[in-house]
Amino acid sequence: MNSHVSVLLEESLAALAIRPSGIYVDGTLGRGGHSLRIASQLTDGHLYAFDLDQQAIEESALRLQPVMDRVTLIHANFADAQQQLQQRGVEAIDGMLLDLGVSSPQFDDGQRGFSYRSDARLDMRMNQEQELSAWTLVNEADEVRLREILWNYGEEPYARVLAAAIVRRRQKQPIDTTFQLVEVIREALPARQLSKKGHPAKQTFQALRIAVNGELDALQQGLKQAMNLLKPQGRLAVITFHSLEDRIVKNCFRDASSVAKVDRRLPLRPDQLTQPQFRLITRKPILPGERELKENNRSHSAKLRVLERMGDEHHGQDSKKEKKTEN
Repeated sequence: MNSHVSVLLEESLAALAIRPSGIYVDGTLGRGGHSLRIASQLTDGHLYAFDLDQQAIEESALRLQPVMDRVTLIHANFADAQQQLQQRGVEAIDGMLLDLGVSSPQFDDGQRGFSYRSDARLDMRMNQEQELSAWTLVNEADEVRLREILWNYGEEPYARVLAAAIVRRRQKQPIDTTFQLVEVIREALPARQLSKKGHPAKQTFQALRIAVNGELDALQQGLKQAMNLLKPQGRLAVITFHSLEDRIVKNCFRDASSVAKVDRRLPLRPDQLTQPQFRLITRKPILPGERELKENNRSHSAKLRVLERMGDEHHGQDSKKEKKTEN
């Protein structure tokens, strides 16, 4: 298995319905797999690619060298896309792709502290310049806050037990590394839970990572900004990897593509109802095919949802483009 293969690559490209002269955004550059394919389909169009990870920016710049005349790299969160693009003279876009969660290289780099399978200092920061890390949360957050993180972001049924165990352990000595945290989790969970399929630390690590990087708040903000930016017939394609992300995207897309609710007792004609500005391209999420599932284990939980802006004169303006790399 190639761990750097972009998940749902062909499906997401098809979903964007790329126009060669269009303005596109890859909100999650990673190692540039999606960006390379998008930019390769552009002629006089342009791609703006975002990532919080400076290492990802630097490595992708090399991979994207053949198409860099059509690409601008931006070291920022896609949640700030509207402001970042406006600073570059871009008011509207033809499409945006979000491939959520942590990238394969981040997981594979044991020193980043994302994985419970590699021993490293607790970190999990996508943006290495920010102060808050997994170490800070594990060693300094109070027990109530830890419990809320594990329950809300990891849907961990033993959140209360694990939060208490973490606090007890750190009172004796700091929990510095991923394996030390795994040890705390293994000792705290009952035998029946440890015997279940899957790693016992999976949900705790997911929860801490989401909390450290503010992923769900960024997603909600990023979806709104992407929808504001879309031109008529512009599309937003989002790949999620766990139920929390998918629920947010599903509900956001459903609300945006539904007729506004009104009091049924009001005598309104259909043309008096506020019509949605968007339509769902995917009633049900697009899932990886059998071949991808066999070749890329990390595709198993992936879901692709797509939304399209309908006709809207307000968003029909032309965008400028700036062809340079900004790190």
